Amino acid sequence: MRAILLAGGLSLILTIIGTRVAIRVFAAKGYGQLIRDDGPTSHHTKRGTPTMGGLVIVLATLISYFTAKLITGSQPSASAYLLLFLFVGLGFVGFLDDFIKIYKQRNLGLRSKAKFIGQTAVAVVFGFLVLWDHSPFVDPDGLTPASRAISFTRDIEKFKLPIVLMILFIVLLIAGASNAVNLTDGLDGLAAGSSMMVFGAYTLMNIWQNNQSCGGARVALDVSTKASCYDVRDPLDLAVVAAAITGACFGFLWYNASPAQIFMGDTGSLALGGAVAGMAVLTRTELLLAVLGGLFVLQTMSVILQVGYFKLSKGKRLFRMAPLHHHFELLGWEEITVVIRFWLIGAVCVAGGLGIFYAEWVVGG
Repeated sequence: MRAILLAGGLSLILTIIGTRVAIRVFAAKGYGQLIRDDGPTSHHTKRGTPTMGGLVIVLATLISYFTAKLITGSQPSASAYLLLFLFVGLGFVGFLDDFIKIYKQRNLGLRSKAKFIGQTAVAVVFGFLVLWDHSPFVDPDGLTPASRAISFTRDIEKFKLPIVLMILFIVLLIAGASNAVNLTDGLDGLAAGSSMMVFGAYTLMNIWQNNQSCGGARVALDVSTKASCYDVRDPLDLAVVAAAITGACFGFLWYNASPAQIFMGDTGSLALGGAVAGMAVLTRTELLLAVLGGLFVLQTMSVILQVGYFKLSKGKRLFRMAPLHHHFELLGWEEITVVIRFWLIGAVCVAGGLGIFYAEWVVGG
């Protein structure tokens, strides 16, 4: 528990200090945001605002996690290493995208194909390793970081897939979540605040899973007892990572809230989206993520519906603009109003996800 508090607190402090430094450095070097010409005209005033702030989120998370482990004298787990690999890997893909935008002074960074290849490569490696049943990824009880069974609040054994199909499912989940957070990162503070709530929820869920862990006695447990415990590897260490990311998002939001002094860019949004998906895989809550991250799902669906309706209707639009937050801006809502109301939607989704998670344990127990 000390490691969780240390990681969260240290990450918060590092991000508040580091983001201030990043704003000065990036502004001095001219690392400013480019704005879409076809976007809301109110956003044109944001042109030149420092971007790539996601670097601070990633670095603060890494430093705070390993510092907390060092201070408490505990060893990092395989699950945490794999989650951080996914976090940093997708953050690197986003960094390349951001850097190309800045270097070439265009709103298009990596080509869509190149970005997809980068995301897929990182996700495939992650998916393979979390299911690998060899040392060092298997604990003394024979538990791997992830399971071949698709899960809701715990593994659904009848949905157990061959390893190739499970890896494909994990890749799709990671791609979907990372792009969903990327789409949500269109207004000041929207993605950072929403992500903070989701990772805060996973911190609580990981602590609960640790307290209700099946542990080393899982083999001897009867069916009724197994229904009330969790076969999750390293839940307490995953809580440390989740707390570190929560603190980083909180600290970054101090400068990213409207009017934003810095943007996280694809560096931050892809990293956070990947970590959300990775957390769902490692905590055996893949399908529950659709509830916890309901705001991200809503944003993604608005884009899918917009594109689909545009093609079917031969040029008509379902929304004034997608993702959905831009639709409300064009209806005349102030940006800060849209952000706060979308935060409220995100909070309801997170509360609903936590409620389902606990209710399942009560019923199952």
